[in-house]
Amino acid sequence: MRPTPASRISSSLTVVGTLAATATLLAAALAPTADADTPTHWSRAQAIRHADTALAAHPSALDLTAAEKTEVRDVIVDPNGSQHVRYDRTYHGLPVLGGDFVVHLAPDGSYRGADRAVHGDVSVPSVTPLLSAQRAKGLGTDALRSAHRSQRLSGVTARSELVVDALHGTPKLAWRTNTAGKDALGNPVARVVLTDAGTGARIDSWDSLESATGDGKSLYSGTVPLNTTQGSSGYELSDASRGGTYTGDANNESDVCVLNICIVRAPADLYTDADNHWGSGDESDRATAAVDAQYGTDMTWDYYKNVHGRNGIAGDGKGSFNRVHYGNKYNNAFWDDNCFCMTYGDGDGTTLGPLVAVDVTGHEMSHGVTAATAGLTYSGESGGLNEATSDIFGTLVEFYANNSSDPGDWLIGENIVRAGLGSKALRFMDQPSKDGQSADCWSSGVGDLDVHYSSGVANHFAYLLAEGSGSKVVGGVQMNGTTCNDSSVTGIGRDKLGAIWYRALTVYMTSSTDYAGARKATLSAANDLYGANSTESKAVAAAWSAVSVD
Repeated sequence: MRPTPASRISSSLTVVGTLAATATLLAAALAPTADADTPTHWSRAQAIRHADTALAAHPSALDLTAAEKTEVRDVIVDPNGSQHVRYDRTYHGLPVLGGDFVVHLAPDGSYRGADRAVHGDVSVPSVTPLLSAQRAKGLGTDALRSAHRSQRLSGVTARSELVVDALHGTPKLAWRTNTAGKDALGNPVARVVLTDAGTGARIDSWDSLESATGDGKSLYSGTVPLNTTQGSSGYELSDASRGGTYTGDANNESDVCVLNICIVRAPADLYTDADNHWGSGDESDRATAAVDAQYGTDMTWDYYKNVHGRNGIAGDGKGSFNRVHYGNKYNNAFWDDNCFCMTYGDGDGTTLGPLVAVDVTGHEMSHGVTAATAGLTYSGESGGLNEATSDIFGTLVEFYANNSSDPGDWLIGENIVRAGLGSKALRFMDQPSKDGQSADCWSSGVGDLDVHYSSGVANHFAYLLAEGSGSKVVGGVQMNGTTCNDSSVTGIGRDKLGAIWYRALTVYMTSSTDYAGARKATLSAANDLYGANSTESKAVAAAWSAVSVD
């Protein structure tokens, strides 16, 4: 996925009410306010024309200059005709990190306002670097080796591009270096390094493999239905009803990277079956993991379409593809926005089993949704929010699947965890600190944590907003919704949590959104959906205060 608007990198899980009710509430809260002649649903092209007109009329509101160009990333049209058009920005042709913004338009297409990742002028004195690209590559590979100092890496490559960094204080010319290599087992490692193009100082760095992690007999979800395609010699594990999503065997191979340009191997073998009954439910049958992967993709697609009206991960009706049995004892799964695909390792068999559980799929594919919308930068507090977004929606996908073999709960990766990890799950949303590393409560240093642990604050918020505080059993699991301020929080349910977080993500959040910004975005979303001073809006405020975000 993209931790910044102009950089596409992959996402991973590393060990580290009803649709009708929701639609009715949304339609009521966003009832038309314009004249009867105003269309209640503009097309994407019409919304973009309205937004472009607004940009031309209000350049000072966004500090746009003649040296800058904009490109549409995403469009949301509300039932009442209000429009929200998200843009990325370049300066003299260079991507601007933090240059993204969302233009909000009234039902009649008039300008209503904008949300920006950063405020102020994004220009820099010069777009000519003092530091060479070769030197930036060297610094990038040093950072990758340092981050994996306990391992002997091979095949390390780097590719640098000039950007304008407006995310870290005063805008400056910078090199963004994408580095990649392989560990001793031949599995991929990758890191993005941001370097001052004038001084050579490191500005920031982050992992670019964002962790987490007919009918078929699956490993984790029992016997599940599958839509397949009949071919000349049997059936193919390909689903035309969900954008052509398909699953194939990676044959335990990894991707080939040359000069940091990775050639993503499509599955060498698309899974086929003679009788349209797939897998045996046993890990030794290679088709079993394929059943889980295809099923998880189906459930994630259906959740976003049926609950949020999103037609595919990018909103364009396009399906992804799955690769199972990737790498050698690979303890990870990841979404890669470059290939628009999901990749699953088999796990090492000691700490993790095959990473094909439904909440893992929902988590990883939600990185793709974040990349296509808010583009939350994968470092600092915004990185924690990026990870939390995937945990939240991965959990809601698991509840949506309503599978008795894998009941919904607020644990992340509970099915893939083996005894060797010493924990029952990778993360615990009711009380994130149960894993010994995640933050329950916001503090000024939370952005310095690994994003999988800083995500705990938003995960904690999400649990409290949906379920409330106190002890209860959910999905057969004992939960304990603690608070940081000793308050008592009353939950509003999972459906409303999902509606609020999705609208906040797709309409109000930007690449630089931090926890304070997430509070503001979710309050705006709750006000849109349920009304200002509504029970839901008050619950959002209370849940954020309960995790020390005031």
